[in-house]
Amino acid sequence: MESSSSITPLLFRNLITSLFLLAENSICSLAQKHKALELIRCVFVSSFLFFLRLLLSLNPRSTNNNESPYSILYDYNDKPPKKGIGRRKYMPPANSGDDDGSGSDTAIARALSQLLSIVNNIPVSSRKYQGVRSLAENVIYDNQREGVEALRQVNRTVLSAAFSRTLSQLEAAATLEQQQGGGDGDIDGLDSGHHHWIVRAVRSVAGVVWTKGVSSGGSRSSAEKLAAELLWLAETMAACGFAKESVRRWASASSLARLSLSAEPRLQASLVKISALLLKYAKDMGVDEDDDNESTKEQQERKQAKMQMQMLVLWIPLLCTASNGTDVPVLSISERAELERVLEETIEKLAEEDQERVLSLWLHQFTYCSSSDWPNLHASYARWCNASRKHLLIHNS
Repeated sequence: MESSSSITPLLFRNLITSLFLLAENSICSLAQKHKALELIRCVFVSSFLFFLRLLLSLNPRSTNNNESPYSILYDYNDKPPKKGIGRRKYMPPANSGDDDGSGSDTAIARALSQLLSIVNNIPVSSRKYQGVRSLAENVIYDNQREGVEALRQVNRTVLSAAFSRTLSQLEAAATLEQQQGGGDGDIDGLDSGHHHWIVRAVRSVAGVVWTKGVSSGGSRSSAEKLAAELLWLAETMAACGFAKESVRRWASASSLARLSLSAEPRLQASLVKISALLLKYAKDMGVDEDDDNESTKEQQERKQAKMQMQMLVLWIPLLCTASNGTDVPVLSISERAELERVLEETIEKLAEEDQERVLSLWLHQFTYCSSSDWPNLHASYARWCNASRKHLLIHNS
């Protein structure tokens, strides 16, 4: 995933920097007694800084200043391919590359995938952003309006891939923003004394390596922008009848759910909106009524219950701890009341053990967060207590 590849440079940077500072500190203490060691220390420091600079050359996409930001999609230096040969080099794949016969690897699918990729990459401030996004919406709705199953599958496959890609980029961007805002941990404590200039040099050079490494991994856009696009994709998928695809992916975004608890208030606001929308979709999902196989229906019900359980466990902490908003509340009073009803109805559908787990998690987050009194699930908690009490009485009678 892009998020894991983006975190790797950070771990590598911290490991190398910590080893360097440890070795430099030892050599510096000895250099005060032996002038020859002072020369060795200077060579050691210079070599280390050169090594950090050399890391930039390991990523051609970061160091090639003449390369277009969209060269990962196109190769304009090559001649156009002959008909039927090499078309995929000029269009991004609509999925993982496997064509399942549903039209997901057709020209219209690759065109839609290209549009959605560009929406991710260009800034909102660009005058062409809204134009590209409107063009993507037109392609999606035109496919849907045709009423042909093959075009519906094109929308499903491409939108699902775009949602997964944007989610991965959002995780990487949120990780980067927290890293930049949180400092360098133990390294900050060493920014004093005789080697403070070395710490600043290491932080400056290593920061360039880290930032460029993450940018090449697909997190050039801000986390807030990616969250807004993720909300747009979720709404679009629901309008096309593919809400389950977005719910399934949101229910497995455990890394982002963990990062959201310490994210900036504006990003938290966007994530609350996405969670509120997808929790509603999760509650309304049902099994396929056209399937007469009872075992298949039961299996679908179990998977649906598991997905709803994951949604609640991952995102209730954010709902309890997120800020109400910087300028205006994230959700209106009516939207908050509606989401509370959604949560209560979803919890009541779960098994008794799962209800206990969800409500215990909610109670912990709700009581320990003094700045928020929402969502209020006291009624749902009381009903579960009554049901558990009756179950115990029946068992002992």
